[in-house]
Amino acid sequence: MKALSLTELKNILRSLEDRYDVRAPIRLADGTRALGRLDEGELAVAGGRLPRKPTDVFFPQHDLIFTAPAEGAIESPAAPGKPLFVLGFTAEDLDCLEFIDRFFAAHYRDDLYFRLREGAVVGGVSGYCGEEGRMMRIAGDNCDLELVCDGERFIVAPRSAKGREIEGGIDCAVTDATLEELRQASDLLSDESRRILQKASELIRADRVPDDFWAEIGDLCIACTGCNLVCPTCTCYGVQDRSWRDRTERSRMWDSCQLDGFMREASGHNPLGTEALRSRRRIHHKLAADPTRWGHLTCYLCGRCDAACPTGIGIQSVARRIVSRFA
Repeated sequence: MKALSLTELKNILRSLEDRYDVRAPIRLADGTRALGRLDEGELAVAGGRLPRKPTDVFFPQHDLIFTAPAEGAIESPAAPGKPLFVLGFTAEDLDCLEFIDRFFAAHYRDDLYFRLREGAVVGGVSGYCGEEGRMMRIAGDNCDLELVCDGERFIVAPRSAKGREIEGGIDCAVTDATLEELRQASDLLSDESRRILQKASELIRADRVPDDFWAEIGDLCIACTGCNLVCPTCTCYGVQDRSWRDRTERSRMWDSCQLDGFMREASGHNPLGTEALRSRRRIHHKLAADPTRWGHLTCYLCGRCDAACPTGIGIQSVARRIVSRFA
């Protein structure tokens, strides 16, 4: 298999810019990493998951739905000039992306989401390129192309026809790399967090978690909404209109179930009127309601909410408390 040095990888990404709007992990001026274009910072593929959820390239925080001119027909947003090529999804991020692909296609097809998602090429990153060089799980699917780091180079593993086309065009020095040892190391990664999450789900669904526990968790919430904003499977949004003399724009913007007004009705009644109820809802939704609707948990252990929460009530932290106290 082909394997790329970081310099070769950067050159490959540059060569794709003629056909794609390329986004990849870059290092910003403040030292943090984010998805960006190659001109916006130094390529920084290694370092683990990105702090911001990568799925926001397809479901941005703020998105124009349409423009209604004072005179004339309603105008839809312009189609993107090039399809996206997005590198930087971890295996967990790819699981999240696979889920929200199904979510936005269910019942009615979300045109705004698929306007960016269709035609896009998605690249995963795994292997020894986590924080401080730690092993990250190999995805194996849910992407077009996966770069598996052996500690020095990135082994190119195509996962789709698009990925094979791109891989076929790569000219590099190393072409005899193998994944076997890396797969074995990936298979040995601990599955303890997944077991705890599954057990917490069982306890919630069995009604073994009392209201007092949720009141305790709610008291710790400061409604910063960070948990929702970084979660790749949070898909709630609100719709707003802004009017100018010559037009009105309708757009959508991410919402948070941790905010007091999330479910407040026009009458003033709020079925989620306390932080305890809202905190319970946030966890219950992914560990109890979604398994009923979709047949599986919708937390894929990306770890972002636990990293973002300043008071320690991300979903893995809450799941551990539930299992330790009610199992």
